[in-house]
Amino acid sequence: MVSRMESSETLRNKCAACFKQFNRMEHLVEHMRTSFHSVHEPICTVCKKHCRSFESLREHLTGPLPKLECKNIFNVRGCRFCLTILDSPNAHRIHQERCRLSNGLTARLANLGLRDNATVDNTYSRNPQIVALACKMVGGGTDGSLDYCGRVCIIDEHENIIFHAYVKPPVQVTNYRYETTGIRPEHLRDALPLRQVQRKIQDFLCNGEPNWRIRARGGNARILVGHGLDHDLDRLQVEYPPIMIR
Repeated sequence: MVSRMESSETLRNKCAACFKQFNRMEHLVEHMRTSFHSVHEPICTVCKKHCRSFESLREHLTGPLPKLECKNIFNVRGCRFCLTILDSPNAHRIHQERCRLSNGLTARLANLGLRDNATVDNTYSRNPQIVALACKMVGGGTDGSLDYCGRVCIIDEHENIIFHAYVKPPVQVTNYRYETTGIRPEHLRDALPLRQVQRKIQDFLCNGEPNWRIRARGGNARILVGHGLDHDLDRLQVEYPPIMIR
């Protein structure tokens, strides 16, 4: 009887997101306070479990000790590239033929939740002339209200990832804003310094031209597209002519 009560108590102290179980309620409360579960985490679409990274999700579905129910469904209707589970075998077949990750980007995208080597890659985009840039800002200052770039990504017009990096801010981060950024402390532990990221982005955008020679037509510099680019470029400390920004 006591054993049953303990088992029931343990099951009640179960994280609804990652399914971890704790002996005491205060341990579960502490876990929820520090885990920052959100939609940024890869989620198994069968059992709805949150995983720390795409690699963890892959282990959950196809690893040496997968969850059996999820594995069986994934084997029939799961995409081996993006780990999406489709509604039917026919939808799975069509999706598998068209999955954007089947072009060789799978490994790099799977590592986005861990760490990137932050190299500019034109393999899948021959000298693109139009690119989009976006940043995720973490908070600095005593109240975490100051914006500092913690993550930056550049894609081409076909949505191929050309550049991705976690960025180490020049000050201590006091608010990772995980609910909107998906950034955890471990992501920035070995991140690239801001100056290094700045140089890579500046060189890529200018494409061999000095800033003062860039013109709207006939040059090598790339057109930059994005939302709130003035703010993003300011946080990256990148100078780029307004005539090339959309």
